[in-house]
This record gives sequence, C-alpha cells and structure tokens, in this order.
Amino acid sequence: MAQINCTQVTEFILVGLTDRQELKMPLFVLFFSTYLFTVVGNLGLILVIRTDARLRTPIYFFLSNLAFVDFCYASVITPKLLGNFLYQQNVISFNACAAQLGCFLTFMVSECLLLASMAYDRYVAICNPLLYTVVMSPGICIQLVAFPYRYSFLMALFHTILTFRLSYCHSNTINHFYCDDLPLLRLTCSDTHAKQLWVLACAGVTFISSVLVVFVSYLFIISTILGMRSAEGRRKAFSTCSSHMLAVTIFYGTLIFMYLQPSSHHSLDTDKLASVFYTVIIPMLNPLIYSLRNQDVKNALKKVIISRNHTLVFITFQK
Repeated sequence: MAQINCTQVTEFILVGLTDRQELKMPLFVLFFSTYLFTVVGNLGLILVIRTDARLRTPIYFFLSNLAFVDFCYASVITPKLLGNFLYQQNVISFNACAAQLGCFLTFMVSECLLLASMAYDRYVAICNPLLYTVVMSPGICIQLVAFPYRYSFLMALFHTILTFRLSYCHSNTINHFYCDDLPLLRLTCSDTHAKQLWVLACAGVTFISSVLVVFVSYLFIISTILGMRSAEGRRKAFSTCSSHMLAVTIFYGTLIFMYLQPSSHHSLDTDKLASVFYTVIIPMLNPLIYSLRNQDVKNALKKVIISRNHTLVFITFQK
C-alpha cells in the first residue's frame, strides 16, 4: 500500500462555541463568572471539610476528593474556552492538546468512579449502619479513592497515546472548544476503526460498571428505607442520599448521551452543548448540590464565616 505523503500538523485551532462576534463578550462574562464560582465553590468546600472536625468522616472524605476533581476538571477546560471568546484564532500546540486530552479523560473518569465509591459508602451507611466504621475504615476509604485515580490515569494515558500516534495531515481546525477524542478523530488521515472500538469498549466498561455499582447500591438502599417503620427515619435516609442521587443522574446522564451512542448519530454542534454541561456546569453545580442540601456542611460553613468575621473584628479593634 502506498504511503500517504503529508506533513504532520504541529498545532491545532479550536473553533469554540460560536463565531458570532456579538455573542463572544456576553459568553465570556458568563463562563468567566461560572469558572470563578466553580473555583471558589469547590476549594471552599474542601477548606470547610478539612477545617471542621465533625466532617472528618468517610462521606466527606469522598466529597472533598470529588470537589478536587471538579476543580481540576474545570481548570483543564475552561481557560481555553475563555480564550475562544478573546482571540481571533485560539491556537493550541500539538503537545498541549495531548496534555489537555489526557487530563480531561483522567478527571472525567475519576469523577465517574468516585460517584460509584460514594454510592457504596451510602449503601454501607444505610444498610449496615452498625458495621459502618469497620467496613468504611480509613484504609478502605483511601483504596476507594486511590483506585479511581490510578485507573483513570492509566486509561487516559492509553487513549491519549493511541489518539496522538495517528497522523493528522488534513485540516488542523478542531470543531470544539477543547481537545477531545471524537473531533480529533475527524481530522486524522489514519484508519480510526481500532481507536473507535477502544473508545466504545473502555467507555462502555467504565460507565456501565460504575452505573451498575450505583444502581445495585440504590436498590438495596431503597429496599432498606422502605422497610423502615419510622417516617422520620425514612425522611432522614432519603435526605442523606438525595444530593448524591441528583449529582449521579446529571453526570451519568450527560456522559451516556455523549459517548454511548452510535458515531453515525453524533453531531459535533450538539456534542459541544452537552460538553459545556459536563465540563463547565456540573463542576459548578456539585458544590451547590452538596452544600445547600446538606445541613452539616451548611453549619460548618456558617462556623467558618463567623470565625473569620470575629478575626477581622479583632484585627480592626487592635489597630
């Protein structure tokens, strides 16, 4: 077979969300505000959990890691998205594009698996409360967090190497606002059949297995809650799980829409809108979901705010 005579691209141009100039500045303000809220919300949630001794329990250990992943997740994507609104051509180098794809996949898969770990934690807390401190020991909690990080890093590394070993000798314009597998595969002049099979297989195994853990955990949780005699007990149990159920529904639902559909049904414009939701909106929503619907977090936050106010008053008085 004859070799394709082409020059490998050294940089890519990110198209972004829109090319309409009148929309760029309003969208920049909107997404910049969203990113600031994401950073403050997630780092603030981590700070509150770390500083309040009452929140040093397994569920808040998982929640602080979820907040860390959300912060990193948004920070990998949003700065380049903001650049799309400021520059005529938002250029990203070949190596930077590979790094962005690798980091994006790492944090996306980490979040997916962390949500499954949190579902298991809720299962143990509600279905086996007397054994909770034994089953969810510090060592087990660390393993349930370390595994998502290790697995997601290795899978991201594998897919990034596969993607960037392909030849890119057609257009270097990515019809997206960040480097993602699907729009990159549209640009390559190599055979992508094997790569697409790997994407489908890995996405399917990862998402379906984590969804299965969540689904089975909540089957037992709902069965246990419905068997409770106390209406107050049922209300508290449902309240304990409601934040996690909402976060799981939003995150998994969007990812299933994005990745577990036939490639013939993919529209990059539709995918861009879905990508905005799970790369920008969800990292902002999670701190709200877990703080506004959690009385312990709200009490700890009030305590931090009151403590800071007292400190400021004392410093002002001393001056």
